[in-house]
Amino acid sequence: MPQLRKDPVTKRWVITIHENPKGPRDFPVLPTDTNGHNCPFCPGHESQTPQEVMSYREPNTLPNQPGWRVRVVPNRYPALQIEGDLDRTGIGLYDMMNGIGAHEVIIETPDHHGGFDTMSRDQVLKIVTSYADRYRDLKRDRRFRYILIFKNSGAAAGASLDHPHSQLIATPIIPKRVMEEVEGAKQYFYYKERCVFCDVIRQELSSGSRIIHENENFVAFAPFASRFPFETWIAPKDHKASFGDIEEGELETFASALHGTLRKLIKTLNSPPFNFIIHTSPCDELCTDYYHWHLEIMPRLTKVAGFEWGSGFYVNPVPPEEAARHLLQSGVA
Repeated sequence: MPQLRKDPVTKRWVITIHENPKGPRDFPVLPTDTNGHNCPFCPGHESQTPQEVMSYREPNTLPNQPGWRVRVVPNRYPALQIEGDLDRTGIGLYDMMNGIGAHEVIIETPDHHGGFDTMSRDQVLKIVTSYADRYRDLKRDRRFRYILIFKNSGAAAGASLDHPHSQLIATPIIPKRVMEEVEGAKQYFYYKERCVFCDVIRQELSSGSRIIHENENFVAFAPFASRFPFETWIAPKDHKASFGDIEEGELETFASALHGTLRKLIKTLNSPPFNFIIHTSPCDELCTDYYHWHLEIMPRLTKVAGFEWGSGFYVNPVPPEEAARHLLQSGVA
């Protein structure tokens, strides 16, 4: 079983894998399957994955058979294990617990060569609807304190398979990065009695210099203090703390914003590797007044090196205003 271990200085938790631990020779750069012949996520290879937990299918097709449009399966090599108890323990000054959680793969399309730039908007809607469905289902498990939905696109962004897919990991602790956002938002709210994210959105809409995409419910913008070149956030205009509170009509406009924004990024940057993550309020925290869920997109155009690791500073060679200008000139609606 994996373990969660806490750094006593930074308070950061680390997942350590104990089953079949890797050795020094287990980290070669391996080519990924580019043709789909051996891809476990392609239609007809359903037996190569664990049994699906959910799928959106064509009529009269059976689970774990071809005919699906979006398919969700447990990760074959999970970072956290769903069976068992947390069993929190201490060894001297060190804290640890069993690596209990959930780790699922959202297979976004049957098309091995598909991508957000070529998918239909209806297909993107099915993907984000699957995110919401799985989020709401797993949130009912009282062991889980946070649910992170994310996508790694391209080997440089951490993807081990070419076939388009996202992932979901539910954890028994709140990640440090999320807690920093929650605490910062809480302090701002106590001082001004307003949501800092709502204030950011209002200012970005008023300024307009960093806006990339906008529709009825969502806005995409380059953050004022972007950490990475062409970093982009998508946030609901109306205040909502939890991604699980997204409504059916909002799913459609969220899919539209995500589709349009990623098409701009992919065209402008020539299909870069990228990550995106959904940051939402923790499952059991009362953050309704001051937290605001959002999606962060990070193209992998530069490398994080010694200065960044050692200092926590980021060096961004593309001002966000310039990034927004280039993306608006992409010609993508």
